[in-house]
Amino acid sequence: MDELAPLSSRNSRVASPLTAPNTSHDVPLDNVKSSPRSVLLRLYLSHTLSSWNSRTFEFGAVLFLATIFPGTLFYASCYALFRSAAAVLLSSSVGALVDQTSRLTTVRHSIVWQRVPVAISCLLLLLILHLGNMRVLLLSCFAASVALACVEKLASVANTVAIERDWVIVVSESLEIERQYLNGTMRRIDLLCKLIAPVFISLIDGYSTRIAIWFVFAQNGISVLIEYVAIKQVYDAVPALSHHKLQNSDDDLPDSPIPEDASPTLSPPATSNDPTTFLSTAWLPWHSYISNPAFLASFSLSLLYLTVLSTGAQMSTYLLTLHFSGLSVSLMRLLAIVMELSATIAAPLLMKKIGPVRAGLWFINEQLLCVAVAGGLFWVMGEGWGKGAALIAGVTVSRVGLWGFDLCVQFLVQEDALPSSRGRFSASEMALQSFFELLSYATTVIFPKPQDFRYPVLISCGAVAVSAGCFAAFVRQKRGHILHFSKCIKRERYEMVPQGEVGADGLDEV
Repeated sequence: MDELAPLSSRNSRVASPLTAPNTSHDVPLDNVKSSPRSVLLRLYLSHTLSSWNSRTFEFGAVLFLATIFPGTLFYASCYALFRSAAAVLLSSSVGALVDQTSRLTTVRHSIVWQRVPVAISCLLLLLILHLGNMRVLLLSCFAASVALACVEKLASVANTVAIERDWVIVVSESLEIERQYLNGTMRRIDLLCKLIAPVFISLIDGYSTRIAIWFVFAQNGISVLIEYVAIKQVYDAVPALSHHKLQNSDDDLPDSPIPEDASPTLSPPATSNDPTTFLSTAWLPWHSYISNPAFLASFSLSLLYLTVLSTGAQMSTYLLTLHFSGLSVSLMRLLAIVMELSATIAAPLLMKKIGPVRAGLWFINEQLLCVAVAGGLFWVMGEGWGKGAALIAGVTVSRVGLWGFDLCVQFLVQEDALPSSRGRFSASEMALQSFFELLSYATTVIFPKPQDFRYPVLISCGAVAVSAGCFAAFVRQKRGHILHFSKCIKRERYEMVPQGEVGADGLDEV
């Protein structure tokens, strides 16, 4: 399948993420009921609050549990483990529910089921602080908070799948905005929240854990109302969002409207106790995922979660064992975020210039080169700060390739996944990402000593190499070739094609 031309080649009325045709006179488009700018601002507001609250509680929960259960990582580890396991096991089912529910119902439920569990968890954590040595009640409250964290994680999956893999497509087409720019803006919001929210909640927790918990509680209570109203205004302003393809129709049928108060239409579960029937039902979302044309691209992105070469806890802890200061580690994280933000600007421009497939190749190979050099230096260097410096340099620069590749794959998945199965596909992808993330934690469980950290580094480099190979296979499957070898051999081909002329695959031949 050839690469699809960007929106600019199909429609001359193209806008940046905060502008659209006719906005200078505030005249709405035919298919939008209000100013495109106001629609986008409301979409960004909802997404910002969702990302901010998620990042705040995700990091804050670790701080709160560390205060409540000092001197042990057991409770925080169990909390993170069960939360990730819930995503691995149930994300596909959540995706199926997203496919079979009206868009507004899906997002509103995801907002409520993100905020309410967090608010109740905060109350439980406050109760745990008061319980003292009442161990039975303390463990019961902790178990309840873990269960609520699993609910919040699944609701977060539903919100991400619905907004980033479905609403963005409809909104970009209705507002005539190039989708790669809208994707880039949404990703910048995620990354900024990832950077600022942990620092913000850490400062409050440093003053008082109790105040920090109350702050998270109040923040979620206020945000749920704003998100709920903002997303409804986006839905009302873009009529195309009220149309949704039924899951059981894979043909190119016209969209059929679904009432905004429609309830899920999942078929009733099989009553048979036959294990074969159960396994067959559980396998269906994965069969749909694997058979999708974008599977190899999605799988290659998921593999990148099998890594310790990131700004996460594993590499940060290792750097501290090498006597890097906490300030140095924080500066590394800050610089990495800056590189990631630059990727959200570079990726849309590069996709527009050379297409998402070729841009994806450039980004994944940039990441592979960076981690290969960093990993090689890490192995050959002796003990000391040089090993850590090599990792810091390689990982920091590789973030451009990582997030640029992420945006390219997201664009390709949006193109190839049928509207009737976008939820299942994207949720299965997120489940796979959570699975590989769990495997990355397993590598440092198996090799816990700092001197053995080179083995997790080697595994991480291998995962990036396999990811690059999978994406190369996807490129060959999609375009029939990976590189234009004939252009390297036959110079006359350059003379036959005028400079800037578009070739058969929709890309510049020169």
